[in-house]
Amino acid sequence: MVLNYIWIGFFAIAFLIALVQLGMGNTEVFPAMMNSTFDSARTAFDISLGLTGVLSLWMGIMKIGERGGLVNVLARWLSPVMTRLFPGIPAGHPAFGYMFMNMSANMLGLDNAATPLGLKAMEGLQELNREKDKATDAMIMFLVLNTSGLTLIPVGVMVYRAQMGAAQPMDVFIPILIATTLATLSGILITCMYQRINILNRTLLGLLIGMCAFAGGIMWLSTQVDRETLNTWCTTVANIILFSIIIAFIGMGVRSRVNVYEAFVEGAKGGFETAVRIIPYLVAILVAIGVFRASGAMDFMVDGVGSLIAMCGGDAECVGALPTALMKPLSGSGSRGMMVDAMSTYGADSFVGRLSCIFQGATDTTFYILAVYFGSVGIRNTRHAVQAGLLTDVCGTVAALAVAYMFYG
Repeated sequence: MVLNYIWIGFFAIAFLIALVQLGMGNTEVFPAMMNSTFDSARTAFDISLGLTGVLSLWMGIMKIGERGGLVNVLARWLSPVMTRLFPGIPAGHPAFGYMFMNMSANMLGLDNAATPLGLKAMEGLQELNREKDKATDAMIMFLVLNTSGLTLIPVGVMVYRAQMGAAQPMDVFIPILIATTLATLSGILITCMYQRINILNRTLLGLLIGMCAFAGGIMWLSTQVDRETLNTWCTTVANIILFSIIIAFIGMGVRSRVNVYEAFVEGAKGGFETAVRIIPYLVAILVAIGVFRASGAMDFMVDGVGSLIAMCGGDAECVGALPTALMKPLSGSGSRGMMVDAMSTYGADSFVGRLSCIFQGATDTTFYILAVYFGSVGIRNTRHAVQAGLLTDVCGTVAALAVAYMFYG
């Protein structure tokens, strides 16, 4: 429903701004808006087509890991942390398995593949819920962990960057990793405060300290080398991690005597279906954004915010990427459209283009996740879920902004 109003709003505002410009003698505005609809629709299809191969690859690899038992091994390793973050769930409950698979898909940047797993996890959590229309603490913690968007491998962002002509599509890997780690850390702390979970126990405290040390260590390292060397390291480390994950999943499948080829093909089919399924959504949002920009409304908004920031003594260079950050809590497809639009307008390797990618990878879509996940099991009383999710989004946005200026400012 929120995205419906946003979509209508884009066209309504664009039409009003275009009428004003026409009244001022700009007769090119309406032809430009019509041309933008065709160009944006073509761009959306090209992007979706480019995503097909990558989604098929990673969903195939995940299917190998699932059948080979690697997912179960990782779930056992994480069980001490999971049982403390979700004290209301009995140890060994099936919901843990679905939650971990959901988080794994999110960590690989496969947010479209993560949704079905998240819905299964919510069904399991609803079985334990005594008040069927009221969100439990476990549901809210799960939602916030999703909205924090912990992304170890931002596959989708890197593919979009490659599609938009970035010289090194993976050079945002480390900045996104830092921003999403800080967002997740903030989300855990915020939700633990709401739910009065003791974060001083050894397991949780170790997790929080480890996350802080990880983010701090990378940020410190980034100050010790020049920017060109840092970008080279980011690209190299990202490629090593990606290939190591592929080898680990295949190796575990071979060890477990899984037919890795058949498992990969079965998983890859889901990737193709997902890529096709998102075409209408991407076309819808990119056409709306294209019309909004062609009418001059986007420039008016960006210039206004930039002037306000400049009057306050701030750096207005980041303004072009802010639409991505503002759209992110509302709609994943909307924020992807804003990210693509920023890279198309300013360049994939510009500061704005990179910042929009970091915004995209730092957090996830709070209202979409809340509506889909809670709606699927009939939850009406969301308690503190919205507050915790939005506070996490704010922390992730601030972290993304700070990291972008550290690496590219």
